[in-house]
Amino acid sequence: MTPRFRMLRHIAVASGLLFSLASQHAIAADGEKITIMVGGITKLIYLPARLTEQLGYFKDEGLDVELLSQPAGVDAENELLAGAVQAVVGFYDHTIDLQTKGKDVKAIVVFGQVPGEVEMVSTKAAETVKSMADVKGKTLGVTGLGSSTSFLTQYLAGQHGIPSTQYTMLPVGADASFIAAIKQGRIDAGMTTEPTVSALQKSGDAKVLVDMRTVEGTKAALGGTYPGSSLYVQAAWADSHKAEAAKLAHAFVRTMQFINTHSAEEIAAKMPDDYQKDKPLYVSALKASLPMFTKDGKMPSDGPETVLKVLSAFNPSVKGKHIELAKTYTNEFTGSK
Repeated sequence: MTPRFRMLRHIAVASGLLFSLASQHAIAADGEKITIMVGGITKLIYLPARLTEQLGYFKDEGLDVELLSQPAGVDAENELLAGAVQAVVGFYDHTIDLQTKGKDVKAIVVFGQVPGEVEMVSTKAAETVKSMADVKGKTLGVTGLGSSTSFLTQYLAGQHGIPSTQYTMLPVGADASFIAAIKQGRIDAGMTTEPTVSALQKSGDAKVLVDMRTVEGTKAALGGTYPGSSLYVQAAWADSHKAEAAKLAHAFVRTMQFINTHSAEEIAAKMPDDYQKDKPLYVSALKASLPMFTKDGKMPSDGPETVLKVLSAFNPSVKGKHIELAKTYTNEFTGSK
């Protein structure tokens, strides 16, 4: 091997190594991990989070996404504000509440055009609690104090002239802990979602008192559509990570289209087995939940006003305050890749 050839070979190897390192650095820069906190990942209202991962849509966008679960949305919100996570899958109403506290947070994809929440009354209390007009002196379960379930509970009771001082709200979480609270008689009624609703109906431990899984039921209870589950981020993050925000939104919009073009059975087949230990029950719960989801991830036109009306009715941090609703959500990212 001539000295000249040896020198050229070394240059080629060195160049290749530098190119490889540069490429790896570019991938690392572009593939920065996005951590999303979900306010109870097994709840069907938050189905799009895990389903997007299962369908491979995050990877299709070149995103490295980690999903974490926090049973109450208010705790997920705190993780976002602390900078521990980049996004939250939780209720849109948190963005309004946070604006009054000087925090600029906005929903960039809307999953639920309605809350998907159901007020369940225990079978033991069903004789005395026939509507929200009967909750005086009762103990009502919510996922967490300051959570969306507590907002809605207070509004529904308030519609019947019953202030929150006349009943007790007990934070009982979701899923198994909610079911245990009903079975043990620690709560007379409570607000929860699928698949917990179907599980309680199947076991006979509770009955539906107020159903907000459909547009019709939600309009009857709240007077309009009430955007619930959504993907929200700090506005500063959306402004400084427009490419990532657009990719995230695009992945989720694909999932919303998948949900709206497939049956409950087909959707369930994509979900992990540990989400559906009782598969027939899970499919039944999913069928009951499908009407809640948006088709395109965009905010319903009357949604923000309805949510503001509900929060303004009782929430002291919102009541009487000027809220710039346009800053609490954007459809900017759902229309483009």
